[in-house]
Parts: sequence; C-alpha cells; structure tokens
Amino acid sequence: MGTVLSGMRPTGLLHLGHYEGVIRNWLELQKTEKCFFFVADLHALTDRTKNDEIGKWSIEMVKDWLALGIDPNRATIFVQSHVPAHAELSALFGMVTPVSWLERCPTYKDRTLQLGEGSENLGLLSYPVLMSADIAVYGADKVPVGEDQVVHLELAREIIRRFNSHYPGSNLVEPQPLLTKASKLMGTDGRKMSKSYGNTLELSAAVEATSKRIRGMKTDEARKLRADPGEPSRCNLYPYHEIYSPDKTDEIQSGCRSAALGCVDCKKILFENLVSHFEEYRKKRNQLSDEEVIEIIKCGAERARMAAEAVMVRIRNAIKMLPAEKAE
Repeated sequence: MGTVLSGMRPTGLLHLGHYEGVIRNWLELQKTEKCFFFVADLHALTDRTKNDEIGKWSIEMVKDWLALGIDPNRATIFVQSHVPAHAELSALFGMVTPVSWLERCPTYKDRTLQLGEGSENLGLLSYPVLMSADIAVYGADKVPVGEDQVVHLELAREIIRRFNSHYPGSNLVEPQPLLTKASKLMGTDGRKMSKSYGNTLELSAAVEATSKRIRGMKTDEARKLRADPGEPSRCNLYPYHEIYSPDKTDEIQSGCRSAALGCVDCKKILFENLVSHFEEYRKKRNQLSDEEVIEIIKCGAERARMAAEAVMVRIRNAIKMLPAEKAE
C-alpha cells in the first residue's frame, strides 16, 4: 500500500469536470492506498483578491466529496491550513529553493499574465514550494496528476531532492506521478470546462438549472436544421453520452447521422441520464449538515497532524534544530 496525497482548491461548487477528472480516481484510490485528500485553502489564497467565502466553499467541497462516496474511514479528509506543518515545511523548503526555479514555472507566468499587472506576489511565486511541502510532509510516494501537471511534480521532486542533499537524515520521499486520464468532457459552450467561463454543469445545482444548461449546450455546428444529418464526432454533447448513456450510444449515433434524432431529443436523453446517475448523490448531500462536515474535517485534521508531525520531527532532527520541549 502506497501513500497518496491530492487536494482541490475551494474556489466554488464542484462541477462535472471535477467529478470525471478527479473524484472518480479518488474513489478507486481509497480502496487500495493510504489516502490524504485535502482542501487546499492556502493555495486558494495565492491569486484571489476576495476570500470572504473560502470557509463556506471548503465545507461545500467536502460535502460533495462525501456525497460522491469519499469515505472518511478510508481516507484522511482535512483542510490544509488546519495542519501547521504544511506552512512550516514550506518555509524550510524555501531556504533551499532557488528563485530562478520558481520564476521559470509555467503556472506562475500564466497566472500573472491572466491576472494582470500587480498580481505578482510571493505566495503565487512560491506556490510550487508549498505544493512540495504538502506532498513531502506525509511521505506521499504517489500523486495523481494529469499529463499537463507532470512538470509541476518534477519541480517538487527536485526541491525534495535538494533538501535531502542539504540535510542528510531528512529522508524525504520523492513522489512519483500517478497519471490520470483527462476528462473528455468540454464545457457547455465547447471550451474547456471552467467556472471562469460560466460553462460548467455543477453537481449540486438544482435539477431545473441543470436542464437549462443542457438545453443550451453546443452541439454539431454543421447541423443547422432539424432535418440535417449530424456527426457525433463533431458534437460537444456526444462524449457525455459515452459516459452517461453507454447503452444508447449506437442508437444515438445512428439517429444523429440519419437525422432521425434531433439535438433537442438528444439533450433530453442526456438530462434524464445525468439526473438518474446523480440521484443518490443529491440525496446524500441534502442530508449532510455543516456540523457533520466540520466534525469530519476536525477528525481528519487530527489524523493528518499526527502523520505530519512524525515527518517533521525527523526533519528538525536532521537540521539539528533545538527541540521545543528542551526550551520549555
């Protein structure tokens, strides 16, 4: 059994892209690995100017995890800022990490361009350092990432390797990427599914709101009229059917290409299957109270702090820091 570390930033309600790209993988990993799943609230602060709802989104995110099947008895669920060792190890890693490494990081360049002039800050620049600490403080040897994120994990490996070289005896684990399949689902408008584009299908949205979003989804742009034949491979909707209407794909392909099935009817099929697929999730989510979620987070943080402290003791000893108990 390996140790897996993975987290998500609490920046809003989870959508279908999160479920397909992250949560489905977590559900399998918790069966076979020692998993730490955390709410990355410190990371969420790096590029947000308004943070008054970060606590609310943290609770809502964990509600989604629990309702979708993440089991707190199998996985440790916690909030990043509730475990001080993340920040402590990040500070220590910062002492050995060259600034040039961080300035070359594509995420830093992309985010500062996206956010505009004046968006540069130390938190955003040192994002990879904190990420490295998140991983190393639990001795995680596996980190689920998409192919586009492997470069970020390699930077974390370099930081950990450099730290081990500076402080023999730290014996921190260099994590390996656990490649995950990227979600095939694009947003309702055909672009990447993103909250910033307003093109998501939120998991906890009201059924009526989901219906409205699906009715407005982009399909085969070459199909101008109801009588025109379509082509599923050009349709933004069809990859959804491959996942949520697997028993109807032949019928949908045939109907689309012969024009026997219109886009409106095709969207109705998807809506009905999506509602059915997430029916149990909605029931579970509605039954979860904030108090229950907070208690689960609290218990998870206690477990996480114990695991992290065992690693931090070894690191402090390697650095030859004065133990706190000797100074009391």
